[in-house]
This record gives sequence, C-alpha cells and structure tokens, in this order.
Amino acid sequence: MTTVLTNARLATMAPDQPGLGVIESGRVVIDGGRIVAVGEAREVAIPAGAEVIDCEGRWVTPGLIDCHTHLVHAGNRAREFEMRLAGASYEEIARAGGGIVSSVLQVREASEADLVSQTLPRLDALIAEGVTTVEVKSGYGLTVEDELKMLRAARKLAEQRQVAITTTYLGAHATPADYKGRNRAFIEEVVLPGLKAAHAEVLVDAVDGFCEGIAFSSDEMRLVFNEARSLGLPVKLHADQLSNLQGAALAAEYQGLSADHLEYTDENGAAEMARTGTVAVLLPGAYYFIRETKKPPIDLFRKHETAMALATDCNPGTSPLTSLLLTMNMAATLFHMTVEECLLGVTRNAARALGRLDTVGTIEVGKQADLAIWSVESPAELVYRIGFNPLHQRIWNGHITKGILS
Repeated sequence: MTTVLTNARLATMAPDQPGLGVIESGRVVIDGGRIVAVGEAREVAIPAGAEVIDCEGRWVTPGLIDCHTHLVHAGNRAREFEMRLAGASYEEIARAGGGIVSSVLQVREASEADLVSQTLPRLDALIAEGVTTVEVKSGYGLTVEDELKMLRAARKLAEQRQVAITTTYLGAHATPADYKGRNRAFIEEVVLPGLKAAHAEVLVDAVDGFCEGIAFSSDEMRLVFNEARSLGLPVKLHADQLSNLQGAALAAEYQGLSADHLEYTDENGAAEMARTGTVAVLLPGAYYFIRETKKPPIDLFRKHETAMALATDCNPGTSPLTSLLLTMNMAATLFHMTVEECLLGVTRNAARALGRLDTVGTIEVGKQADLAIWSVESPAELVYRIGFNPLHQRIWNGHITKGILS
C-alpha cells in the first residue's frame, strides 16, 4: 500500500539543500518501502487509495543511524568502572589484563544465542529512539571461530528486529594473551584467516582495526587493510584516540569509509580525510566515560570540511551508552558542535560513514523509507534535551514499527 505523510515539517538532510534541508509544510509519499515523492505539500499529490498519516505539524527526520557500536558483547565491565573512578587510566587497565581482554573471555564463554539475547535489550533501546540502521563490530572473540560467532549473532539481530544491521570485522582489536608481543603472528595466523572466513560466509560489510600504542601499529594495520582491499571490502579505523600515530591519515590512504575517535588527530589527518571523503566519526560517550581531556579537533574538521558523524560507541568498557539522543547532547556540550552538525552526524554523515548514503540518511526520492516522527517544537530540541525521548513514530523500510509513545 502507498503511504503518505502529510502536514509534516521535514528536516530532509538533503545535500543539495542548505542546513537541515527544511520543508516547513511537507509531504512524503512512500511506496514499496521507498520514498517516491517528497516536497512541499501543495506540490506533491496524494495518490488515489493511499493511506494518509497526518503528522499534525510534527517534525520528520531520516531514521537515525548509529554508525559505530560494539553492541554484541557478553557481560559488563562495571568493576573496571570502579577502578577508573579510583584513578586507573584506560591504558593502565588494558596493560594489567583488563579492558578489551576481559570482554574477550566473556564472549568466548557465551554461545551465539547468548550473545543475541544479551544484545537485544541494547538494540531495543536504540530502536526506541528512532534508530533504523546500526553498525555492529566484532572484536571481542580474537579467535577465528569466536569472531565469526559475533558476526553471526549480529546478523541474527536483523532477523529478530525491523532494523538494518551492518557488520564490521574487527579482528585487529587487541592481541590476546597467547600472542602477547607477537602482533604480526596474531594478524597472520588469526586476523587474516578470520577475515577470509567471514568474507566467504558473507558476514562482513567492512573491516576495522585499532591503531594505537596498546594495540596495532600502522604497518600492522596495513597488512589487514591490504587483505580487505584484495577482498573488495571497505575499511574503517579506530584512530588517534590515545596518541597521534597518524591513524586518520592511514585511513584516508586506503580511502576508508571513516576514521573514528580522533582526539589526537592533527591537521594533516583532517585534510587527508577531507580529500578522500573519509568521515570523522566522533564518539563523545567514550570521551566522557574515560574522562578524556583532549578533545577531537572540531575546528580543523570544519576548516577542511571533513564530514563529521556521531555514534554511541556502545561497548562494555569505555562507552556503555545506548542513546543517540544523549550522544548528540554530549557532542554539543563537550565538543561544542552545532545543532546542525549533530543532526547531520546521526543521519547523512553517519550513512556516509557506513557507505550507505545511496540508500539511507536523507529524505529524498529513491531512498529507503526510514523515518522518525518527533513531537518537538524544533529539531534543536532533539539535541537540547537530556534523558527525554520525544519519538512519536518510527518508520523502517516503509513500515511503521513504533507506535505513539505515552
């Protein structure tokens, strides 16, 4: 059935329109799960027999996109939170055998079904805030089979909820204890074979890694990226979070979809990312949670017109965050990003960071009908409020999947 949203105030996020691409008195026509017409209500006809939804003047945005998560994991790391409150740094916890490695043990002990059941509540929290696309990384298995288990669990999520899941292989996340001091051997014996197996099983949409002093060097990441390139897979990179190892420039060297974190990125990194279209994915939840003091270089990204996206970085150790609305508020208050930057960061630029801008991220003809209808006075309210969810209805692939909230 054809569905029409009318009496809507649209923030289309369309790149050929200024700002948020606002249409004050808008109409959207949906057919076959796709947007077939959008514009001023007076210029868009209502097809005969269409189901008409009166938005009553509410704001409509593209469905939100969480473009960087570690959503699939087992257990939690609340004890490490206590340690951090007592003064231990992220690096100190990692070097003491905590951090990522502690999550690895819990994932290895969990079954695929366990991972799915533990992840669904986190996914539901995102969906309840109008999220329609979620990226999910592996990276807590660190064996071939456990990495595949995580990716299979991520794929299962899309079978149990009406949401798009994109999967990212993050085998180069940390070096397990049995490979301590032998990063290259770990990459050659585990990461690369795991990547090939994931690709053969059609479990991977992109490839990521952690380029940092406590993780992998640029040269080690090149081994992974070269394999990804040979398989025709795009790359992303955890870059410049704790130090400047030129990770942003490395991601750009491989025409990466994104470089993420970026607190220590320099001007060359920002410029190279802009040149190659690599999106800067900023993660204020992790910045807040680990009490970082070095902010990502927002002014450099603005200067070079590097696209900026935002994501929750939902993970058990450094960002147990399942709210993109709160993420936007954090970006505005902690990083001094504007309302426009924040909203584009969870829609159009987030879609770019996943290589999905051709299908989602804006309200344009031909795009998948992923939309969020909000009971707000202005789009700024989505960034301004803390701990308040004004979602009225959520539409995914043309289907209304979230009713009116009480």
